[in-house]
Amino acid sequence: MLCVHGCLVGWILLAVLVPGHQYQRLNSKPNSHSNPGLRSDCLGNVMRITLDKDLAVGSQLEIEAINGSDIIQLSSTLAAQCGYSMESDPWGNTKIFASLSGCYVFNQADATFQLGLRLRMYGDNLPQPVEYEVTKMCSYSPWASREVLCDRNYMEVSTLMVPTVTPVKAFKGHRFQQESLSNAIPDAISAPNSIWKMAFHTPEMKVMVLEDFLISGYGAMTTPKRLVLRSPYNMPETYSEEVAGVPMEVFSVSTYYKEISGLTVMDSVAACPTGGVLFTDEAITWHVPRRVSPLISGSVKILETHMGIDGQRLDKAKMSARHYRLSVTSTHVVIEIPVGSPDGYYKSHALNEEYHVTFTIEPMLEFVWKADNTQADTRYKVLFPITTPMMLRPPQVIDYTIPEQKVFDVLLGPFLHDVELLNFNFSVGVLTVAESNSRGFDVQEHRFANGSKTFSLRVPFSDEVVQKHNPDPLTTSYFLLMVFGLLILPEQTPFQYLAEVEASLEDVVIPTITGTCDQKNFYASVKYGSGGANFQTMLLNAGSWRELDSDLAKLYHLTENSTHFSIIVPHLSPDSTFEVVHSNSILARLELLLVQIPNMWKLNDFSLACFFPLTTTECYSNGTMTALAVKVESVGNLNPEHLTLRDQSCKPAFSSDRFALFSFNLNSCGTTRTFFDNLMVYENEIAMHRSTSKQSSADPEYRHIVSCYYLTNDTKTMDFLTTPRINDPIADPGVGHLVVQMTLSKDASYDAFYQTEDYPVVKYLREPLYFEVALMQSTDSQIQLVLENCWATLHDDRTSVPSWDLIVDSCENLDDRYLTVFHPVSADARIQVPSHVKHFSIKMFTFTRDETVVKGQVFVHCEAVLCDTTKPDGICSGQCANPQRNANPSRPTSTKRGRRAAEAGQQQKRQVSSGLILLSDSSNETI
Repeated sequence: MLCVHGCLVGWILLAVLVPGHQYQRLNSKPNSHSNPGLRSDCLGNVMRITLDKDLAVGSQLEIEAINGSDIIQLSSTLAAQCGYSMESDPWGNTKIFASLSGCYVFNQADATFQLGLRLRMYGDNLPQPVEYEVTKMCSYSPWASREVLCDRNYMEVSTLMVPTVTPVKAFKGHRFQQESLSNAIPDAISAPNSIWKMAFHTPEMKVMVLEDFLISGYGAMTTPKRLVLRSPYNMPETYSEEVAGVPMEVFSVSTYYKEISGLTVMDSVAACPTGGVLFTDEAITWHVPRRVSPLISGSVKILETHMGIDGQRLDKAKMSARHYRLSVTSTHVVIEIPVGSPDGYYKSHALNEEYHVTFTIEPMLEFVWKADNTQADTRYKVLFPITTPMMLRPPQVIDYTIPEQKVFDVLLGPFLHDVELLNFNFSVGVLTVAESNSRGFDVQEHRFANGSKTFSLRVPFSDEVVQKHNPDPLTTSYFLLMVFGLLILPEQTPFQYLAEVEASLEDVVIPTITGTCDQKNFYASVKYGSGGANFQTMLLNAGSWRELDSDLAKLYHLTENSTHFSIIVPHLSPDSTFEVVHSNSILARLELLLVQIPNMWKLNDFSLACFFPLTTTECYSNGTMTALAVKVESVGNLNPEHLTLRDQSCKPAFSSDRFALFSFNLNSCGTTRTFFDNLMVYENEIAMHRSTSKQSSADPEYRHIVSCYYLTNDTKTMDFLTTPRINDPIADPGVGHLVVQMTLSKDASYDAFYQTEDYPVVKYLREPLYFEVALMQSTDSQIQLVLENCWATLHDDRTSVPSWDLIVDSCENLDDRYLTVFHPVSADARIQVPSHVKHFSIKMFTFTRDETVVKGQVFVHCEAVLCDTTKPDGICSGQCANPQRNANPSRPTSTKRGRRAAEAGQQQKRQVSSGLILLSDSSNETI
């Protein structure tokens, strides 16, 4: 879009509203600085009045000319006829131009000119109109013989009156009427020269008397020395002509007026460019013909060239600073202007929901030429507002999101200053900027020195407007789809911009599984992860997985809450896998698998193997024997129903898919007997042969030996071992060290502990001390840590006296009125195996001697025993195995401490001590 003369803003002007403005009458006098927003300038043969947007308080602007005691409202038609033009940007910055030869301008000898204007603001928000008055006086000399002014809405030619006498007979067919001489515009009524009529050259002649000329919208007047004619653009009597490739509009007329010497005619021509502009993204190039042929009959010499902005000439220094160029070629005068010059302005537009901008600037070209062989010169001045075509400027979405911060950080822009952000359209609905901020989003506008702006938006991943899915078990992909609702001011033009951002984060907390065993059951607990209970639980059954459905959940006593569920699985259940069978125990394994729905991703798996008591062989004094064969994992093809003794006719008394029980006399089924000194050994074999239809001497597929040992005067059950398969893996024996450590917690939460550098630790009387004793760097759930004895001393030597018992034989010291308190231990991120950790607390009043509280420094020592949970006997049967005792409040003797030596002979004992603890009274002074 090229916008030149057709872009003139109407004389009823929409202006920017400024809330809170003080509505009052303002007056601007020449050279007055009382109203800096209202300025006036003399620019050669035109005046310029500037009204800043800060003063444009209404929604409509009317301009009135003050002509003595008369006030004349300037309509757009009268403005073009009388030499006035106006340009306003969308924000209300307004420039009014008036020709020095215009109507209602007081002319004194064609040298001094004075104009008075009244600007009236109207609006629904104004209780009464707001007025601004400005009076401007300008001097202008010397005039060129001919001056052509091309303004936004009119063409004007002012000519020094050097008349040529034309005989009256040249107007054949027209009767000269004396009264028509007075039909001039008001300024010319008293002129000494009276205009009669006009002859248009369009290019064919068309004649009008002055009255018709004025009624048609043209302007004509005489000054003391000059004839001034004016024509709006696109009049019926004007015509277009292309000059040097530039379209021009031409106004050509001959004026007849009466002098004392007779009737005189004067030819006047104005030709103004209506095009000649070329655009690139970086520059505007404006071409004006060097030789404006409608004004020139022969060759000319250019005397001056000037460039200006908004009617104001620019010197070479300012042109250079603005990177403007004015050049003259053989055919054109050329002006080059960078797009984005500070003398113009950008404007936003929305076209088909796409963001565009235009750039508008108003260059001025003025040059003077002289025709050869004459002294007459011509001043040619063009005010030429230019607006570039719409330029597509799609904003950019810049994603500054750092996934680890779990907040989308999005920037949209850049936009021009006339764009406002109204709202966001999310998947859940539309939120205004204020609603978004109150919801916890962070919406900000960022302005920059070049006048542009951007909008930023921060949205937490956790908000419901953010969509999410899991591309893999550990990763969450977050999507934010939004439509920015934008508004272009002041036209209130809405448009939208769709933006989508995505971030991925490995933030999925998968469910975890823990478990323990007792003598009969597996206990498994599943703690939900970040996805809640959105998974399936599978149990390994005979080599394949099956779902923990509602029937199994009821069978295994499933209990659940919002954070976890737990089940109890008997070790003889079908979902238990048998690994190894010993004579008095069986190693069974429970396996769980958690699968994510609906992708069936493996989230976690769990395997827990424990020894359970199981008697496989029993020998009776009546000469009978029972033997239990168990199908283990390593013999997957074993069918217990097909097992036999050596005599293959001896079949199981009971069989299932996992067990076969044999009961037989020792003198049957192929049992052999052997004597060893005072022992009798009976032996048989349980086997499965390839063929069970008949007796076979081939090596069986499965076999193991069962035996009974009898003393000559007693009977005793002996061990029963299965024969290992050749291909079964055999573990090499290894040697390791188990480390036990005692630490002092800062409070009862057992979350923070004193470090080595913190000692000595100062504690006050009556203040509890919270101790933790833990087995370090071991994940073997079959090991249990038991505190056998704990005591306190005044010295770091644990054998020093005096000493005070805290825990005796795994129990609190009942003889101390301030009992030691044991605290439960549960699994968390720090404690993987709760049976490896013991928590207890003591109070400072524990340390007494002869009923007197002992103050000073204290060391705490403990003896810890590591037990095998598969053999829970003696001290390992519980933390406090013998509560009924009579402990002495003094340090236990070596006899007392050693009375469990026989019981704990197979356990591993560790001794640990705390650092120095200083006791203080309530005055906070260390004793």
